[in-house]
Amino acid sequence: MNRELEYMFVQSARVWIPDAEEVWKSVELTKDYKNDDASLQLMLEDGTTIDHKLDPKTKNLPYLRNPDILVGENDLTALSYLHEPAVLHNLKVRFIDSKLIYTYCGIVLVAINPYETLPIYGTDIINAYSGQNMGDMDPHIFAVAEEAYKQMARDERNQSIIVSGESGAGKTVSAKYAMRYFATVSGSASEANVEEKVLASNPIMEAIGNAKTTRNDNSSRFGKYIEIGFDNRYRIIGANMRTYLLEKSRVVFQADEERNYHIFYQLCASANQPEFKNLRLSTANDFLYTRQGRSPVIEGVDDAKELCTTRHAFTLLGINESYQIGLFQVLAAILHLGNVEIKDRDSDSSLIAPNNRHLTAFCELVGVTYQDMSQWLCHRKLKTATETYIKPLPRLQATNARDALSKHIYAKLFNWIVEHVNKALVTNVKQHSFIGVLDIYGFETFEINSFEQFCINYANEKLQQQFNMHVFKLEQEEYMKEQIPWTLIDFYDNQPCINLIEAKMGILDLLDEECKMPKGSDDSWAQKLYNTHLKTCSLFEKPRMSNRAFIIQHFADKVEYQCEGFLEKNKDTVNEEQIHVLKASKFDLLVELFQDEEKATTPTGQVPGTGGRTRLSIKPDKGRDTSSKEHKKTVGCQFRNSLQMLMETLNATTPHYVRCIKPNDFKLAFSFDPKRAVQQLRACGVLETIRISAAGFPSRWTYQEFFSRYRVLMKQKDVLPDKKLTCRNVLEKLVQDQDKYQFGKTKIFFRAGQVAYLEKLRADKLRAACIRIQKTIRCWLARKKYLRQRSAAITIQRFTRGYQARCLVKFMRRTQAATVIQKYQRMCVERKRYRQKQAAALAMQTILRAYMARQKYQALLREHKAVIIQKHVRGWLARCWYKRCLEAIVYLQCCIRRMRAKRELKKLKIEARSVEHFKKLNKGMENKIMQLQRKIDEQNKDNRVISEKLVSLESSYASESERMRGELGRLRGVEEDAKNKANQVSSLLEELEKLRKELSVTQQEKKTIEDWAQKYRDEMEKMVSELKDQNGLLKKEKDDLNRMIQEQSQQMTEKMTRAIAQETQQLETDLNEERSRYQNLLTEHLRLEEKYDDLKEELAHSTNVSKPGHRRTDSTHSSNESEYTYNSEYAELEDGSRVGEDVTRGMDTSLTLKLQKRVTELEQEKQSLRNELENREEQFQRARARDDAQFRKARGAELEYESLKRQELESENKKLRHDLAEMRQSLLGGAAAGAGAPGSPAYKVLLDQLNASCEELEVRKEEVLILRSQLVSQKEAMHHKDEKETMTEPSVFAKDVNKLKDADELKQAYVGVKDTNRLLEQQLQAQRRTYDSEVESLRGELQNVKEENNRQQQLLAQNLQLPPEARIEASLQHEITRLTNENLELMADDPTASREARVIILRRMVDLMEQLEKQDRTIRKLKKQLKVYSKRIGEMGAGQAEGQTSPGQMVEEPIHPVNIPRREKDFQGMLEYKKEDEMKLVKNLILELKPRGVAVNLIPGLPAYILFMCLRHADYVNDDQKVRTLLTSTINSIKKILKKRGDDFETVSFWLANTCRFLHCLKQYSGDEAFMKHNTSRQNEHCLSNFDLAEYRQVISDLAIQIYQQLVKCMENILQPMIVSGMLEHETIQGVSGVKPTGLRKRTSSIADEGTYTLDSILRQLSAFHSTMCQHGTDPELIKQVVKQLFYIIGAVTLNNLLLRKDMCSWSKGMQIRYNVSQLEEWLRDKGLMNCGAKETLEPLIQAAQLLQVKKKTEEDAEAICSMCHALTTAQIVKVLNLYTPVNEFEERVSVAFIRTIQTRLRDRSESPQLLMDTKMIYPVTFPFSPSSLALETIQIPTSLNLSFLTRV
Repeated sequence: MNRELEYMFVQSARVWIPDAEEVWKSVELTKDYKNDDASLQLMLEDGTTIDHKLDPKTKNLPYLRNPDILVGENDLTALSYLHEPAVLHNLKVRFIDSKLIYTYCGIVLVAINPYETLPIYGTDIINAYSGQNMGDMDPHIFAVAEEAYKQMARDERNQSIIVSGESGAGKTVSAKYAMRYFATVSGSASEANVEEKVLASNPIMEAIGNAKTTRNDNSSRFGKYIEIGFDNRYRIIGANMRTYLLEKSRVVFQADEERNYHIFYQLCASANQPEFKNLRLSTANDFLYTRQGRSPVIEGVDDAKELCTTRHAFTLLGINESYQIGLFQVLAAILHLGNVEIKDRDSDSSLIAPNNRHLTAFCELVGVTYQDMSQWLCHRKLKTATETYIKPLPRLQATNARDALSKHIYAKLFNWIVEHVNKALVTNVKQHSFIGVLDIYGFETFEINSFEQFCINYANEKLQQQFNMHVFKLEQEEYMKEQIPWTLIDFYDNQPCINLIEAKMGILDLLDEECKMPKGSDDSWAQKLYNTHLKTCSLFEKPRMSNRAFIIQHFADKVEYQCEGFLEKNKDTVNEEQIHVLKASKFDLLVELFQDEEKATTPTGQVPGTGGRTRLSIKPDKGRDTSSKEHKKTVGCQFRNSLQMLMETLNATTPHYVRCIKPNDFKLAFSFDPKRAVQQLRACGVLETIRISAAGFPSRWTYQEFFSRYRVLMKQKDVLPDKKLTCRNVLEKLVQDQDKYQFGKTKIFFRAGQVAYLEKLRADKLRAACIRIQKTIRCWLARKKYLRQRSAAITIQRFTRGYQARCLVKFMRRTQAATVIQKYQRMCVERKRYRQKQAAALAMQTILRAYMARQKYQALLREHKAVIIQKHVRGWLARCWYKRCLEAIVYLQCCIRRMRAKRELKKLKIEARSVEHFKKLNKGMENKIMQLQRKIDEQNKDNRVISEKLVSLESSYASESERMRGELGRLRGVEEDAKNKANQVSSLLEELEKLRKELSVTQQEKKTIEDWAQKYRDEMEKMVSELKDQNGLLKKEKDDLNRMIQEQSQQMTEKMTRAIAQETQQLETDLNEERSRYQNLLTEHLRLEEKYDDLKEELAHSTNVSKPGHRRTDSTHSSNESEYTYNSEYAELEDGSRVGEDVTRGMDTSLTLKLQKRVTELEQEKQSLRNELENREEQFQRARARDDAQFRKARGAELEYESLKRQELESENKKLRHDLAEMRQSLLGGAAAGAGAPGSPAYKVLLDQLNASCEELEVRKEEVLILRSQLVSQKEAMHHKDEKETMTEPSVFAKDVNKLKDADELKQAYVGVKDTNRLLEQQLQAQRRTYDSEVESLRGELQNVKEENNRQQQLLAQNLQLPPEARIEASLQHEITRLTNENLELMADDPTASREARVIILRRMVDLMEQLEKQDRTIRKLKKQLKVYSKRIGEMGAGQAEGQTSPGQMVEEPIHPVNIPRREKDFQGMLEYKKEDEMKLVKNLILELKPRGVAVNLIPGLPAYILFMCLRHADYVNDDQKVRTLLTSTINSIKKILKKRGDDFETVSFWLANTCRFLHCLKQYSGDEAFMKHNTSRQNEHCLSNFDLAEYRQVISDLAIQIYQQLVKCMENILQPMIVSGMLEHETIQGVSGVKPTGLRKRTSSIADEGTYTLDSILRQLSAFHSTMCQHGTDPELIKQVVKQLFYIIGAVTLNNLLLRKDMCSWSKGMQIRYNVSQLEEWLRDKGLMNCGAKETLEPLIQAAQLLQVKKKTEEDAEAICSMCHALTTAQIVKVLNLYTPVNEFEERVSVAFIRTIQTRLRDRSESPQLLMDTKMIYPVTFPFSPSSLALETIQIPTSLNLSFLTRV
């Protein structure tokens, strides 16, 4: 123990400490606890640290808190630590966070009043809990009711449900829901609908016995015990009600904010009704008895409407209208009596004013005299031994007497109503067992407690004692069952308190004794109590400050009672003279109320009084003698006796407990007050249950569950094959103290706290494993991250180095390019400089020559010496100029070379610096440097060559100078000529001046013109730009309009498409709804007929009347069928009426009339629904017809073409047949006598072989023609599709033109229309050309067909000339060649379209080849036989020639071998039978037929074919009587066999398939063109010719619907036990989910046992269903509908159980569900049913599973959930989130804030508030027409059916 404490009380452990406000507060240890510590270091939830002192004597540690995974458990006993704070916290979490109001506490159901209407009491919830084990579903009042119902049926023992709690805790509602459950589940065994009457008693009792209090708006002011009786089949047959403690004082007094009984306010609210005018009522504020509480209205309650409900309940219970008005009269009289004002006459007397309005109304309503009533209201008669005298009463006593009379009248009325309710609920059927529902008050304590609280607490003491004994008994039985040693559990025994109250000389005995005393008083009684019990009983105490009170220590708390009023309330006195006046009333109902008051039949008495809080009504002993007042029993005695009777009843039953808790005193919805809750938990015994459980072994595990949960604590070597031994060994190692657990036969029992200890060990082990996993994963993640970073770094380096290398190469390329550029740029500069110099030299030469010419002209006048001087001077000048130029050139070269040298040096330096670096990076850079050096040397060589060129140029310049001197001399000669022409130049100059003036004038004119032109150009450009802008605007507007038109057209198209789609969808929805309603009506109609048949059979058995002959045929037809009148039915009806006259005499005529009326109404409603359904279908067909119009037009030409071609081919075939016949005749006529002559066996064989070959050839030709027609139809359909697409485009544009309104738009539209017209003309022409080309192609194809026909004729003529074997082979080879050619042509024309045709042709070719081989084998065989026959014929011919006749005589005999048919007879597909064999036909074919043998050995649907063939013969002979009787017998026989064997799946499936096949045959052979499209010509010949059976088709369709619904019900009954176990409970993926600790309520284990259903069981059953239906020949579309319905049932049942089971809402369970759903989808995929809609029905379940697995924390998660769960309702989503329960500590709960976020986001959804899915919903079934290809004439009737009396026709 110390080891465990040290292990549990460690740092971070959470404990509970007491708190004044919250009762218990959760804290956390901040330091480990040691054995010698005097205090604990604790930290509150807000972070505050406190020092909690321990008791130095006891050293009691605080209560440990349960692990989080146990918080919110369904059963409080599943908690590891069972103590008050754990219970309170668990209830609070479930109530506040999860919105769950029900919780188990062992055998007790704790119900917390939510003060809000919850959607958890509907019929769907009742159906979900029906048949379930109590621990399998979430806690609910329905689970308790179901447990009581099952135990009653299983144990053959009466049950009782005890509902207790404070006022306002919800006792009445809980009891009402329990009775509703019994009424819904069990049904009624009689025709009177007892369950409805039982439920109808609730509004009556609530109206007269419930009232508004400060704690509850509908508080029951009486206790009641209702016994619901059941027969031996456990159906409700009746009920009986016993009432206790009616609070009569409420009739005359109500505290603030309270009301009188509801019935008074209902009457006042309906005072304006015509039938209530005589009651003289007004508003509730006008009467004293209804206005004292000053709260006459309850919010949300319509009293007038409630009165209508009450009156309807009265009517249902058999209280007619007159009695109801009488009751309301009495109630109105009570209100008027309360308003009677009594005044003081003097101090000792009082009076009532004459003609008091209210007293007058009272007397008129109750039928008494005003004088008598006013007299005895103010006086009292006293009797002594000798005389009698009348004593006036003071006003106060008179008022009390008036109020006492009002209470007494109301109590009598209450008893009368209870009596008549019991009479209405009583039954003549023998009661086999009953379930009692006790709705009784809980423990009460107030500031002032009087006699009423004393009686209430006394009753609760008795009930608590019974409860303690029952809990102790169950614990003892459990221990003995498991064979474990147990010791006596110490529990609180309240027998001493009960003895204090009821034992001899107890409180009640002393009270009765004091009442008998003449001068007994409350004070003297109190003194007797003090003297008797104060010193002898420790439970009795006296208050310190009072001598008129006493204290009793009850099981729940101490209660102080005030003695004042005890005696008066215990005596129960009423003024007898007032009673006599009322008995003398003329009002019959009032007289009936007070008739034989001393021997009243009501089970309750009354308690009058003037003070105190309440008055009591108590059931008296029926056997008592009350003839004298002296022997009248007191209220206390009566109450003790009635309580004793109640306890005897309860002890004789198996009790079930419901404890109702009031969460707060302010009626706030889902508000939890811990103080009030703890007070009630202590008072109602819940904590006592916990204490008893904790004293023993509260935690219980099966060995398998313990092994599955704590497998992680075991080592591999500890696991043994024996699970029990494994658990024993492990527990001995884990828990050292063996007193902490015990091993039973099937379970391990743990003491309180041990499961938490094991859970902590398990959590620590898992946490260590998680840490290790996290460590490994984090290492793996870090390494993975490192490797990823390393790889990224290497990649970056690789790319960086590559980039650097590319940069280096780029730099080298640029350097090389720069060098080349520099070279060429310098060359250009030099060339340019040279050319400049050359130009300058030329210019200088020009100037010099001119100068020299002028000098030469002047020097002509000088002497020859001057010439010499000039020569020397010029020579010197030339040399100087030459030297100067040479120096300048040299200098320039030096500068240039220096500059280049510097650059080269700089570059070399750079290269020198970079060389080292480049050497490090790349060793090949040295070679490059050497190459650059060589390039520099080459450039130096080039410079030297250039300098040599310069020297050569200088020499050429000198020669040029000599040449120029010679030219100078020539120019001088020219100068002379110029002088001569100088005179001419002057004249030319004058003329030039004149021309210049003219030119200036011309230029001015030109400028003016140019200015004008420029201005004009600018204006034109401006105008053009404006026009362009306008044009742009117009184009933009045009584009906008076009876009707008297109958008509008697109919008209109989309709108029309959406509208059509919506209309179509709405029509389909309406059609499905109408179908569903119609099929539901069929079901209701069938149910009523079955009920009618059952009643008739019961009556027949009860009267023991024999019925000779056949009995009346049950009519289950619709109204259409009822229009037919059958003579046989008339006869049967007459016989039945004669024979059954004695039987029907005893029937309930009212019931018969009701049933007949109901059947008539159903038939009328069915007919109207059928008409509406037909109208809907017609609308739907018209909508579809509009869509198919274009396709029909396109199909018309194709059909015409096919018909034309078919006619031509038929004519050709006729011609060929005619030729063949002629050829046969010629062969017959030209045959010679001998072995091969006509008539010989060999000739017959050959002729038969020829006929067979010809027929085979014709069949092959027909198949080829069909193939070609299909290909042509495909081409035609493609052409029509193209035409349709082409023609629809301009029509949309033309429609859009009508939308234009403005002038500009019209103008543009007109232009657009022109364009459109041109486009249409072009399209029309293109279509015309296409049409012409198609016509030409058709003509060509027709010509080809004719040529082919000619070739076929020629081939046939040639083949006829060949031998038979060669003839067949040649025809087949020719056919194969032709098909091959056509295939090649198709491939050339359209390769894509020819693939399918090619496959078909190839298959046909293979078939032809196979048939050819068979023909060859046959021919070879026949040849051998022919040789044999030839020999025999030769021998026979010789013998005949010698002995008898000649060959000529043989030829003359009339022999016609050609007319011998291949079959013996050509059947018409009909079966003939005699009328007297009809019953035998029905018996052998329907009633006694075994589906298993038929489905295996015969063709599917054989009975349907046989019946239809019989029907065809009746139609053929035009026998309407035979048709009617056959159809009627068939329908009734099918119904009979289904009623007899309706629970056999194979039978129902077999007859569903055959009924549908029979229906399809009636359609296929009806002669209606819509059903004859797929028929062959032979089948069309078999159509019905005389009768239209359309109405019978509807009747058979209704029958098929009923069979389908019965099939679904049968399959549902088979699947229902498997669904929850296979889909939810069984662990398909082992080890995913863990088992949580269980409480007293054992849930179904998820570990598969031998008898447990698994998912494989469901899949096997589905496969069995599918294979059976396929064997029976059920239509594939119908199979799809059945599978869809089954999957809906699977999904709905699974989801409903998930919503009602908190233990199933976990992450691991979501994974299991998704895996199971995937397996179901895989099954659909294997069966080819994925498109049947079954997968969609599982969508809610899939989304619920996904909801269990998704994250549920952030806003994004909420948004994702809202978008994901579109198939779930808001209530379902919130329910799943509330129920979500972590299985392990590592999972987190869903926060309340997150759930509120989800609710806010889903607030705008418009959906049904229903929580559960409707598992009874059946999709409307349809029977798509499925024609049969089977020929009726080929059907053979097996002898096993014993139908030898049928004759094939």
